[in-house]
Amino acid sequence: MASEIRLAFCTCPDETIADRLAGALVERKFAACVNIVPTVRSIYRWQGRIEQDQEALLLIKFAAHRFQDLRDTVLDLHPYDTPELVVVDVGDGAPDYLNWVLQSCADDTSG
Repeated sequence: MASEIRLAFCTCPDETIADRLAGALVERKFAACVNIVPTVRSIYRWQGRIEQDQEALLLIKFAAHRFQDLRDTVLDLHPYDTPELVVVDVGDGAPDYLNWVLQSCADDTSG
């Protein structure tokens, strides 16, 4: 079961955008849960310059089969030209929680 679960990291320029993106992912069942860490400091190279920004960090828990929908939604709703979207496999976890993630991302229409 754990091999079917993924965790994605995505930064947003502020909490308003983070809230909107997280809500869309959960509402559409592309993610079971999204945690929003309101402020992280990012230091990165962009277009040949070192940049620093305050951003919100999304921790997105989802079923692997929903990745394409999740990715397309992030790319569609995110204001950055090149949004961060990094995905890692969940190696293990509490079985009831992992099962809940899978059930929450089911693509049925029963609710």
